[in-house]
Amino acid sequence: MSETCKCRLQTLNDGNVIPQIGFGVCQLSPGEETYQAVSRALVVGYRNIDTASIYGNEADVGRAVRDSGIPRESIFITSKLWTIPMETDGYNYALREAEASLRRLQTYIDLYLIHSPHHPLERVNFWRALELLKKSDKVRSIGVSNFGVHHLQELLQSSECSILPAVNQIEFHPFFQRYEIEEFCKLNQIQLQAWAPLARAKKLDHPVLKHIADYHGKTAAQVLIRFSIDKGYVPLPRTSRKEKIRENFEVFDFTLSEAELEALDDLDERLIVGWDPVKLQ
Repeated sequence: MSETCKCRLQTLNDGNVIPQIGFGVCQLSPGEETYQAVSRALVVGYRNIDTASIYGNEADVGRAVRDSGIPRESIFITSKLWTIPMETDGYNYALREAEASLRRLQTYIDLYLIHSPHHPLERVNFWRALELLKKSDKVRSIGVSNFGVHHLQELLQSSECSILPAVNQIEFHPFFQRYEIEEFCKLNQIQLQAWAPLARAKKLDHPVLKHIADYHGKTAAQVLIRFSIDKGYVPLPRTSRKEKIRENFEVFDFTLSEAELEALDDLDERLIVGWDPVKLQ
């Protein structure tokens, strides 16, 4: 992967590596929109594509990756187990859903996540299934998404779980920071990923962002993405617009100073732009 990736690689706690920025396809329409967006992202230099079964576009991601001509081992694909509508047998449900994702992608999965901490009685069973998938090599790394500290502790403390989550993917941007989760994940070497790192474009005109962007000759969106990277997250910006796909990737020629990071930290206002299953019991 290092031969073709134009950004730094992060090493996960299981020894696998992940590119420092990803391309998200949430809310991109299945079919040509997803296919074209992923194809453009790969041309620009992205090597980390984030999809999920609930997005309905895994097949289009797989097709774009195959048609790209880029060696499969140079691309990192994430997908996710949707756990909200589910039967009572979480273990076998997770195995069936993973097999369905593998068929749609027509390739192995580099990172497979539990999409949310719904179904408290089945969370450990979901995780047991993911551990089996990792051991089978159909999935290279496993992790979670939208998990709070208490959800992570449940897995870490269970006698039925033996593999530490490699990743926790959560909403994160300067306007909604997750100090408790961040501290816990860093302590346990769980890599954090940031979905909605641009806060769904709700704050791009904020004067602090604009001031920092002007200083660096960058856009507000690029500052937000760089903020996630400098805070140790792997950001997953999403767009189908050709010029924005490139813009969002061009964040490796500058860094934010400590003073700039502190100024952005001070913008926290608990602004949730998506959903927040972290609060589930």
